Amino acid sequence: MMHMTFYWGKSVTILVDSWRTDSWISYLLSLIALFLASAFYQYLEDRRVRLKLLSKSNPSSVEAPLFAGSAGGRSTARIAASALFGVNAAIGYLLMLAVMSFNGGVFLATVFGLALGYHAFRSGAEEDLISLDKTCVCS
Repeated sequence: MMHMTFYWGKSVTILVDSWRTDSWISYLLSLIALFLASAFYQYLEDRRVRLKLLSKSNPSSVEAPLFAGSAGGRSTARIAASALFGVNAAIGYLLMLAVMSFNGGVFLATVFGLALGYHAFRSGAEEDLISLDKTCVCS
């Protein structure tokens, strides 16, 4: 039976029927996996934003070494950024569905993973990324 309110316990089904936890070890390993997936989500978001800004600001730097040999470095960068966006969106939706299991531990592991991932990968250079994205010197 699916819970419609938050509950605490080691028995939870995450995303698919085959990912069920019935012991504290499997529950803990699942929480660690969700924590790492959440941090990885923030890492990919940072890479995607940096790739997008790099391709906007200096298309020639995107061609080497990541896009070496491509005649249209700018279009290749757009395709790569779009693919990265798709992967990141898929991970985000899967994390959302995992949280919808309404298990308190799953919720906390996901939120803490997002927070730690943001702190580790995105909080330090946020001002630099925003300043690169601005096209008008007046703002």
